[in-house]
Parts: sequence; C-alpha cells; structure tokens
Amino acid sequence: MASPGATLTEGPVRGHLVALTVPMIWGIAAIMSLHVVDTWFVAQLGERHLAAMSFTFPVTFTLVSLGIGLMAGTASVISRVLGQGDITRVRRLTTDAALLGTAVAVVFTAIGLLTIDGVFVALGADEEILPLIRDYMVTWYAGFFFFLVPMVGLGAVRATGDSRLQSRIMIASALANLILDPLLIFGLAGFPRMELQGAALATVIARALSFAAGYWALHYRKHFVTHTIPPIAEFLWSCRQVLRVGLPAAGTNMIIPLATGIIVALLARHGPNAVAGFGAATRIEQIVLVPYFAMSSMIGPFVGQNLGAGQYARIEQALELSGRFCAASGVLIAVVLAAAAPLLMGQFADQPEVIHTGVLYLWIVPLSFGMAGLVMVVNAAFNGLGLPLPGVAVSVTRMVLLYLPLAWLLSLWWGIAGVFIGAALANILSGVGAWLWIRRVCRRLGEPVRSVAASMEAEDVNR
Repeated sequence: MASPGATLTEGPVRGHLVALTVPMIWGIAAIMSLHVVDTWFVAQLGERHLAAMSFTFPVTFTLVSLGIGLMAGTASVISRVLGQGDITRVRRLTTDAALLGTAVAVVFTAIGLLTIDGVFVALGADEEILPLIRDYMVTWYAGFFFFLVPMVGLGAVRATGDSRLQSRIMIASALANLILDPLLIFGLAGFPRMELQGAALATVIARALSFAAGYWALHYRKHFVTHTIPPIAEFLWSCRQVLRVGLPAAGTNMIIPLATGIIVALLARHGPNAVAGFGAATRIEQIVLVPYFAMSSMIGPFVGQNLGAGQYARIEQALELSGRFCAASGVLIAVVLAAAAPLLMGQFADQPEVIHTGVLYLWIVPLSFGMAGLVMVVNAAFNGLGLPLPGVAVSVTRMVLLYLPLAWLLSLWWGIAGVFIGAALANILSGVGAWLWIRRVCRRLGEPVRSVAASMEAEDVNR
C-alpha cells in the first residue's frame, strides 16, 4: 500500500510516466520557448546584441544549473521521505531547503556583480560588446534570488509527482515574460526602451511571479511549509540531506555550461557571427530537447518514491520504457531538424555567416540527441536513487574527457564543423556508457528481493 503522499508507488508504470511527463513537456516548453523568444527579440536589435546575449548563456546557464542541482537534491530527498511516509520530515526539509536556497542566492549575486568584466573578457568578449553584456548581467544578477529559490520550492512540488501544478506555474511565468519582453526591450506602450537590460528585467519580473505562485502552492495547497524555527542541528541536517544530492547534481549541470563557455571561446576565434549562430542554434536545441528535459525531471521523483517504498522492479521498468522512448524520438528529431534547419535559422538572422553556423550545428549535433536525452534520464535516475556521483562521472566524461578534447582536435581539421562533430560523438559515447551503468545498478537493487522470492519459491516446492 502506498505511503501518504507517495502517489507513484502503485498503478501502471507506463501510465505514471505519461501522466507525469506530458504536463511537464508543456511547462518546460514554455520556459524554453521563453529563452528562444528572448533571443529572437534581442536579435531584432542587431548582430552585436545577439552576440552579447550569446556570451551570457554559459554564465547564466551555470548559475541556473546551480538551482537545478538544489532542486534535484530537494526532490530526491523529499521523494524518498514521502515513500517512507514521514510527512512531518517533509515539511521541515522543504522549509530548510528554501532557506538554504536564499543564502546561496545572496552569495552568488555578490560574486557575480563583482566579476562581470573579468569573466566575459576571459570568454572572449571585446570592448564593443562588453557594455551590452554588462547591461544584461547587472539586472540578471540582481534578480538571481527569484531564479534560485522558486526552483528549490518546485523541487518539493516535483517530489510529490504533481507535474500539472509545476507546469502551470512555469507556463504562467513564461507568458508574463513574453508580454514584458517587447514592452521593455523596445519601449512600447509608454515603457522605457531598455534593450538588453529590458530583456533581463522582463525575465526577473516573470521569475518573481513564479516565486509568489510557488510559495502559495507549497504553503496553502501542499502544506509543506512550516514557520517554526528549527534547532540549528536539525537545520544543518536538512541542508546536508539536500546538498548530498544537490551539490553533485549542481556540479553535473554546471559542467555543461562551463564547457560551453570554452566552446564559445573556441568559436569566438571565427568571429562574433559564429558565436551568434551557435547561440541561436542552441536555443532551438533546447526546444526540441524538451521531452527529454520533461522525462528526466519526473523520473527522479518516480525512482525516489519507489526506492523509499522498496518497489525496485518498478524502477527497472520505468528506465526500460524511458530508454526506448529516447532511442525512437532521437531519430525523428534528427530528421526533422535536418530538413528545417535553414528555415529556422533564417528567423534569427540574415547574416550568411550566422545562418551557416547555425545550420551546420542543426545538421550534425541532432544525430546524437537521443543519446543526450538518455544521459539526462540516467543522471536524474541516479539522483532519485540518492547516488549522485555516477551522474557526475557521466557528465565529466561526456563534457571534459570527450567533448572538449574532440571539439578542439576535430576543429583543427574541419573548423567549426569539427567542433559540432565532437559534440555528437561525446553524446553518443556517454549515452551508451550511462545506460550500461544504470542497468547494472538497478539489477543490484533488485537482487535481495529476487533472492528472497527464489527462497520462498524453493520452500513452496519442497513442501
């Protein structure tokens, strides 16, 4: 029988995965579309503005990845505690995780504001583009609290398996951003023309709305918030539980934008148009990878609840179904993008160099998207199991040991195309390795159960 609040430990596994993933596809698609819309509006300001925004991607993605890590840590520990049926502990963990997120946001905001010029000069930004980057990042850093803390809160919502609520909050935030973008970027309807600063401010305001909605959901709908002050030892215990998964998960997610920063610096040698084309193509990439983001966001809570309840066979079945989906959908995505790449890139720029770089990316890298999706699912499953270090190992192997060396080496022969071939090879090789690893771990989880079942069957036969 399922523990109170643990809704994922009973019923058809396939049905749960579909019910969890489909609403999240819409929510994540809304957030990813927001990024694409941001990029499209900024592209209307000119190539310099688009290049400036492309330079910000590795940094903003790195810090958002920190939030994703804390969200994963929160979802992992709360889903396992829900599987055990301890609702009181869930409330304490949710509240303490939000306090931890607040402290982290304050620290990184201060660091970010003090290091803008140094970081972006290191990434290859020149004196012409740097002021534009500064306009965007000062506002973005000032609102970082509204990025980080709602993500932690949504981790608690995610742990319950309520993907519909999370999706609604994400869609509402994206719609607010969509409305504010043209008003603040171009100065429409009496608003001041703020250009890149306006794009950042629109995003911060939209995230602030998601903070308010998330607090309402946790406090009044889930009743996961407590206003009692815990003993310091209990608060530190909660922080350790969240960070045990959260820090490695954050590291896993931060590896990608950090490595992307190096790739941006490598592409910057070919000029700002190459960076702009890469930036636009990766925005398109985020949209088509939405089903994988959605599935990986919910596989962790599914695994966590079933681990807490001792339902190991359900974990294996969920991973098998997810693997089949990644393989089949990866082929379809690659075919569609190969045909649509020139049309899509034409919406972002009219410079031939920008379009050429983006089309090249969308012809090569999507061949490996199915394997990239599999890596996301496997890493999320490891987090759900409370085993974040294998996910770190997979990501380090993929980005540091495979992608960066291959991109650099192959670029010596094939230029920009070589960089993209390196990305595809890294996805494929790491996807195969990750799948073999998680299958082995899951078989070991079920061994004690299978041994007991075999013993009972033997006893029945002997009787």
